[in-house]
Amino acid sequence: MSDSKDHWLAVRQQMASYGVTLGKATAQDYIHDPKHIAFVASRYKFAAKMAAGCREVLEVGCGDAFGAPFLAQTSDRLYCADIDREQLADNSQRLAMLEKIEFCYHDFRERPFPTPVDAVVLVDVIEHIFPDEEVTFVKNVIESLRPHGIAIFGTPNITADPYASPNSKIGHVNLKDHNTLRALLSPYFHNIFMFSMNDEVLHTGFYPMAHYLWAVCAARK
Repeated sequence: MSDSKDHWLAVRQQMASYGVTLGKATAQDYIHDPKHIAFVASRYKFAAKMAAGCREVLEVGCGDAFGAPFLAQTSDRLYCADIDREQLADNSQRLAMLEKIEFCYHDFRERPFPTPVDAVVLVDVIEHIFPDEEVTFVKNVIESLRPHGIAIFGTPNITADPYASPNSKIGHVNLKDHNTLRALLSPYFHNIFMFSMNDEVLHTGFYPMAHYLWAVCAARK
């Protein structure tokens, strides 16, 4: 006679144990606002799908690297850059089992990334860059691309700011709407494809009602 309990316990015993821990920011979400993890995961899933087939990918502002495995899954090599050395060291230790990922310090306000890549991905980054730093920052990000490269920018919509958390309001110093995001990137690309998100749902609906905006950029000028 079959025993479903014994069967499941046998299956579970075959699973590898990785002992992965969450980074500081993601752990706070897990305790205080776990649904936000679903939103962020959906953002990275979209970015990874858009960058699929790109051999070398650069994530600018990787934070605690929650999204890094998504991007690594669809690329041969992922560079995760940030300006927080302590966070980068923690990422390297926690995610040492992910061999395709290299964590590296880099400040894009100063210069382009030393290794040209096929795609750059920025998820929740541009809104943390002060407006007077913006042009140099974006220019250096774009100059990190190979000529055929693509750039994927994701950022909260300024129209959703009244509903943002207190921490977000403090950290977001440069919010965009769909027009200003496109205007920021149009000097660098011939093609900019705009998308929206509400929670974890991706769409091409009415921009002012979207919580989150995407610009997928191709054909560098």
